[in-house]
Amino acid sequence: MNTLLAAGLFAACAAASLPALAQFNSVPLPTQVAAASVSEARNDQEYRRDAAQRVYESFPQHIHRGKLPPLMYAIAITETDVDADGRVLDVRLTREPAAAKEVGPWVVALLRRIGQFPAPTRLARATYKEIWLVDKSGKFQVDTLTEGQRSGQ
Repeated sequence: MNTLLAAGLFAACAAASLPALAQFNSVPLPTQVAAASVSEARNDQEYRRDAAQRVYESFPQHIHRGKLPPLMYAIAITETDVDADGRVLDVRLTREPAAAKEVGPWVVALLRRIGQFPAPTRLARATYKEIWLVDKSGKFQVDTLTEGQRSGQ
């Protein structure tokens, strides 16, 4: 993760001169997927993988397949509170992208559109914390399920 964050800081500097990209002006609808499963997670850290999988199921057309490019357009960090049934209670942007300000609200809207995450059956509620690695095409990976990043050479 430190490598990704360092690359993200570098990318933020590079992205400062990029204009806002149109694909972040509208939020896609999630793909219709089966009802959210249940999670047997015993804490928020264990819940993270189940929630990340739900994000990928909901937006398969926006997942960057394979290793990410060496420079990311934006990196954002979110926290999503879900109740015992997996319904989204709140979404917070805890780290806004340095230069690509339009990506933060876009990511928050994606999370809200999912609506239902796996029900954390062993918890009264869960907080899904995630690092979003977004490229300028609007495709992303989340740190929990990332496939890594290509070197800049």
